[in-house]
Amino acid sequence: MLGNNDVNLIYYMGDEDMDRNLNVETLLKKLSLREKIGQLLLCGLPSTELTEPLADFFRANPVGGIIYFARNVQNVGQVANLTYELQNVAQNANQIPHFISIDQEGGMVARIAEGITLFPGNMAIAAAGSPEDAYEAALASGKEMSALGINLNFAPVLDVNNNPLNPVIGVRSFGESPEVVAEYGANSVRGLQDAGVSAAAKHFPGHGDTAADSHHDLPVVPHDLARMNEVELVPFIKAIEEGVDFIMSAHIFFPALESEGKPATLSSSVLTGLLREELGYQGVIMTDCMEMNAIVDTYGTVEASVMAIEAGADLILISHTHDLLTGAYEAIEKAVAEGRISEERINESVRRLLEMKIRRGIMTEQGDFPAHKVTAPVINAEGLPVGVGVKEHQDLARRISERSMTLVRDEIGMLPLKKQRTLVVTVASSAMTIADEIIKDQYSLGTALIEQGLNAIDLSIPAAEVAEETARVLEAAQEAEIEQIVIATYNAHFYEEQSELVKQLQALGKPLAVVATRNPYDIAAFPEVKVYMAAYESRPLTMESIAKALLGSIPFQGTLPVSLGDQEKANTAHV
Repeated sequence: MLGNNDVNLIYYMGDEDMDRNLNVETLLKKLSLREKIGQLLLCGLPSTELTEPLADFFRANPVGGIIYFARNVQNVGQVANLTYELQNVAQNANQIPHFISIDQEGGMVARIAEGITLFPGNMAIAAAGSPEDAYEAALASGKEMSALGINLNFAPVLDVNNNPLNPVIGVRSFGESPEVVAEYGANSVRGLQDAGVSAAAKHFPGHGDTAADSHHDLPVVPHDLARMNEVELVPFIKAIEEGVDFIMSAHIFFPALESEGKPATLSSSVLTGLLREELGYQGVIMTDCMEMNAIVDTYGTVEASVMAIEAGADLILISHTHDLLTGAYEAIEKAVAEGRISEERINESVRRLLEMKIRRGIMTEQGDFPAHKVTAPVINAEGLPVGVGVKEHQDLARRISERSMTLVRDEIGMLPLKKQRTLVVTVASSAMTIADEIIKDQYSLGTALIEQGLNAIDLSIPAAEVAEETARVLEAAQEAEIEQIVIATYNAHFYEEQSELVKQLQALGKPLAVVATRNPYDIAAFPEVKVYMAAYESRPLTMESIAKALLGSIPFQGTLPVSLGDQEKANTAHV
């Protein structure tokens, strides 16, 4: 372990980088091989608490960082305290401070959803039409994460979503245009990093044009390199120019880039040949979670961790299972002992990681080297961390959400809704992939419309129960007092039960408005609908914005970031 009398770290910028590098080299020489390997590993926690056995585990197994999931979040105050405790354990054990990371993309993928300002997701931001929104949202979000001690966000998603059947990206993308994704993505990178939080652009070299989810299978992108240079790689090249701190690899097979059938995460031709050498990326390359089936079902988490380092990855993400983490430790140590991986290869990655921790202020120039920046969270009179969920940020999120509301068609002049008795059906959101979190205490569109003054019957149906509830919905819709119907769908283009329900409601002959509250592609499942709008997500703020737009309290200002067949093209608006 490191001694308490190690040389102080001096961090210089600009022309004095050499002095900083000398200090990194000094520290590198003092680290044992096991400590260096630990810097290459980033892991999860089982719960909301740092128990003593868990603290003992980290004392014995120093790691480069921690990732938070919803299972680790009780409230924002607890998150701030958990971060403080984790960094304190590392400091007291004289270990290098942690990256504290999270998937806080905004919209439907956000591990902290309450107490913090939850901004609209990427596609909603793009629909609102201002690249500056991407910067401002990322800057504000980064400031709030920083107040909780989070210093690395696995965002933005830079996948170009040009496949309507993509089950895992969809609204997490800024859209189908490589140039739009590049512009908005670069602004997001700049916003996060201006707030002092490292951005991790994902999923390199592109997860947008797949019809499979790498959480479950190994997707294949069959395009040649010329096409990838025109589409998939464009946003990543822009992010590299912006100086993005991290790039996360995809567990996807690209035959044009890889001759041995390996996913990009394990491919030296992708990570080293393409990303490092051809694109000139000098930041940290990290993997997506190595417990996803695309890895587990091919090479296994432990062996793949070794392969990823061989391929050029600097940081290995093992999100859930500590036995696999310790297995990766042992496998990497064995690979070095057997000469499969040189210690200098390990050193290359550790240098990048230490440099990044210096750059982002995780390691400071005060105290013994490596000095920690560990301070207790600042709590306000309400017991909440200062700077989190502030009104200025909430107002910004609301403005973006309201501007994102997109009217695709209104062929019968149904909108704004008339002050008539209305049946409002909400298909509640569901977790489509491991990337999603199940929203607790979901806020229905019917509730939002009633609160806005509409005379409505509110029916909310879990996505998995649409077939069982169809008869009840149709019975309510046929009541004489019901004069118009609104249904909020949730990825109906993937679920036949939802599309059938919409078709049966349409057949009743009453004015029907359909609102897509996740992917806007739902209209492909019922192209005959006369009134259709895209809202891109179903968080409470979005439901309020939908209600306002349907009732005419705010105008429809959004434009489609993706095309919906031949009739509704991207970047079109119907106002």
